[in-house]
Amino acid sequence: MIPFEYLRAGDPAEAVAAVAGRPGAVFLGGGTNLVDHMKLGVAEPDMLVDVSRLPLDRVEETATGLRVGAAVRNSDLAAHPLVRERCPMLARALLSGASGQLRNAATTAGNLLQRTRCPYFQDITTPCNKREPGSGCSAVGGYTRYHAVLGASEQCVAVHPSDMAVAMVALDAAVIVLGPGGERALPLADLYRLPGDTPQRDTVLEHGELITAVELPDLPFARRSAYRKVRDRTSYSFALVSVAAALDLDGGTVRDVRLALGGVAHKPWRAVLAEEELRGGPATEDAFRRAADAELAAARPLPGNEFKVPMARNTVVATLRDLTEEGR
Repeated sequence: MIPFEYLRAGDPAEAVAAVAGRPGAVFLGGGTNLVDHMKLGVAEPDMLVDVSRLPLDRVEETATGLRVGAAVRNSDLAAHPLVRERCPMLARALLSGASGQLRNAATTAGNLLQRTRCPYFQDITTPCNKREPGSGCSAVGGYTRYHAVLGASEQCVAVHPSDMAVAMVALDAAVIVLGPGGERALPLADLYRLPGDTPQRDTVLEHGELITAVELPDLPFARRSAYRKVRDRTSYSFALVSVAAALDLDGGTVRDVRLALGGVAHKPWRAVLAEEELRGGPATEDAFRRAADAELAAARPLPGNEFKVPMARNTVVATLRDLTEEGR
């Protein structure tokens, strides 16, 4: 680990100014991802600006929903009564994401911004375009079990590892961002990028921009929601495939739906095509399967992860079927 300076920011504006004014500076939240990467040599910042103690650690009810501070710990968010009541998919996603010790340390913003767990990205002895642009992608032709089947490019086939982000994308969350030029809001789904020719950029954030909060709009039918995660073992593995879903039924008809997939792309994948296929149609397994097939028609699996396509289809169907049975 290289030497670095440390600054504990007194307020968000000080944190932004400190990082924006220094190319090698980064924000430090819970450190559960960044510190690992520093130990591995994947990240070599020359300054850490600690934002974990800023007054951004509250979940507040607003006129339009919930506002989650960037420093709210994952364990606190999962246990919050309003989260458990209004959007159980989010609580379940958080509880499936890591051990209790990690949830006690990890922050909301840090969870959203965690980097891929691709083994080649974390191994500095192997080529990786995300870590060293232009060096190549070792996963292409390599070990691909955990890699993308949607939205990948020849430059990168890594997937985003967050469970929480998948649920938040399904819930139409927005992030509040403070930068040198002031504050802005953007849909969480638009925060993330597909790899294209610049896989080293995970998000659209500019250097020095700090997420200060996440806003979850009130979505009444999200009270009937679920998060299902398929993984190699139950004990804190990353998703092979995950599904976040909320279903609004009018008798046997799908009045509205929210659906997002994890473990399949460089970003949490909002299943827009599947949602369009489902709205106004029957709440049946055949309809759920057709919707999943519409979303997965663009899938381009790699040798070694072809199983993810039928796995994603079956997980979507099972999740929506269970929600339908709950609504009867």
